[in-house]
Amino acid sequence: MFGSLRVLVVDDHPVFRAALCAMLDATDGMEVAGEAADGLTAVADAGRLEPDVVLMDLNLPDLDGVEATRRIVSASPHTGVLMLTMFENEAAVFAAMRAGARGYLLKGARNEQIIRAVRVIGDGEAIFSPAIATRVLSLLGTATPRDESFPRLTLREQEILRLVAQGMGNASIAEELVLSQKTVRNHVSHIFRKLRVTDRTQAIAKAREAGIARSE
Repeated sequence: MFGSLRVLVVDDHPVFRAALCAMLDATDGMEVAGEAADGLTAVADAGRLEPDVVLMDLNLPDLDGVEATRRIVSASPHTGVLMLTMFENEAAVFAAMRAGARGYLLKGARNEQIIRAVRVIGDGEAIFSPAIATRVLSLLGTATPRDESFPRLTLREQEILRLVAQGMGNASIAEELVLSQKTVRNHVSHIFRKLRVTDRTQAIAKAREAGIARSE
């Protein structure tokens, strides 16, 4: 990614929000594009500022974080939403995922974990805290029969998934297919969402099971 990663910080607690903004502004390659204290303002600011990543609290006044995420992703699919909240129950996690969030961290996460997560989301991938990822993958693994587990991907998504399976990064894929890196990141994000996976390794494994990518 060229230039700084622009982040919109959304949290109704001013002290916590200010601390997040200070941390992000002090991090190389990142800048705070704006901040919001409620869901409606977050949606409006996301449309106006077009950030790369939105750090989103779940419990917000006026409009909750899940619905705010849904509206932001619907209007701007290229914007990645990272939930940063105190809630770790399964209902909250799956509601955020269904709304289009690419990541879910708890507020007890260390600064370096939050920074890493923002970078991962900004690169078009998905990330969850270890405890949540384990729970989510366990539930997903038993929720759907194997023969129905692979969703229908577009031809372009299948093409990109094959290149991912060959070990190519987003920049190399963009060069190979003559696409922008942002377009590739969007496709990768959509692939992860359709496959219900959180990283490339899991996506490749599912692709090989379905015959889209060959095993080495």
